[in-house]
Parts: sequence; C-alpha cells; structure tokens
Amino acid sequence: MIYLVDDDASVREALTLLLATYGKEVTEFADAAHLLAHMDRSKPGILVLDLRMPATSGLQLLAKLSDMAIHWPAIMITGHGDVEACRRAFKAGVTDFLVKPVDEHVLLDAITSCESKLAELMAQHETGRLLDQLTAREREVMDLVSKGFGSKEIAAALDVSIRTVDSHRANIAVKLGTPAVAEQTRIWLAATHR
Repeated sequence: MIYLVDDDASVREALTLLLATYGKEVTEFADAAHLLAHMDRSKPGILVLDLRMPATSGLQLLAKLSDMAIHWPAIMITGHGDVEACRRAFKAGVTDFLVKPVDEHVLLDAITSCESKLAELMAQHETGRLLDQLTAREREVMDLVSKGFGSKEIAAALDVSIRTVDSHRANIAVKLGTPAVAEQTRIWLAATHR
C-alpha cells in the first residue's frame, strides 16, 4: 500500500495512474489531516509526501506520525527542493527526496527501497508480537537458551527443577511457533538486539 499525500490534485492523479501501471495500490489524500483521519494503521505502507502543503507540511506530518509510533518508510517529493529541505527530510528519516516532476524510474527505485524497509519493519513487528506472548520466566529461560544453556544448566541458574524448565521450553516452542532451538534463538536475538 502506498499512501500519497499531495495538495495538487493533478500530481496525485498522475502518480496514482503511474504507480497503478506497475501494480502498486495507492490511496491518495489531499492533505495531512485527511491521511490522519482515514489511514488504516493495520495496513502499514509506504508514505509518499509532498514537502510543501498548506496547514501541515510533509515534514510536520512525519513528526505527527512519529509521535503516534508510526515509522513507515517515506519518500518526500517537492517542486521547490533545496539543500536545507533535503537535509531536514533525511534527518526526519525519509528514504528518498525527489524533485517534481518525478522521474518514474527514480520513483520506482525509491519505492523498491521502501518496500525492503517495510518488509523489515513488518518482520520486526511480528517478532515483537511473538515475544510479547512470553511470560517473564519464559523470557529468562529463552535468554539462557539463546546463550547455549541446556535445561540442566538453566534449572541450576534459575533455581528451579529441570521439569519446570522443560515445561517453559515447551510453552516457548508453542508461542514462538517452532520447536527448533536455532529458530527460537534467531527470533529472540532479532528482537533483543535491534
């Protein structure tokens, strides 16, 4: 999903048609207020934002989204680009900064880059969701498992029985969706070392 926000209707129409020819789904908004009121947070996507818009600029919109814990990849477009605006955009976390009229190949390259970032973001979200299911004790066990400890060593470290550790490990396997210790460790390390 691409969320396009630009106050110029002709730009929205042109970019929506262009991206549709490449199979991209675009939802367009005339301003930041409409995006904020109608965006579906359950469908993360790529933001394509006009830098200069009345009321709320693209950079101000990014800041509002960040305050809402929405950190989707973004491309900033503008008809009035300058070095300072570009610097501020990259400092705000945009993936690319493009000047209108936007070259279609440059835009598609930027979107491809954003798609990779979005896939990483979604994977992190899923990993976090899985780990959020673990109890505090299961997290302690998983931490020791990720360090290569066996059940006997974990039991000694936590001062519990091996049977209790094995029970926690069985729960971890169910909650993480895999009985493989290597995969459980990958999930754990991906979430705890980002």
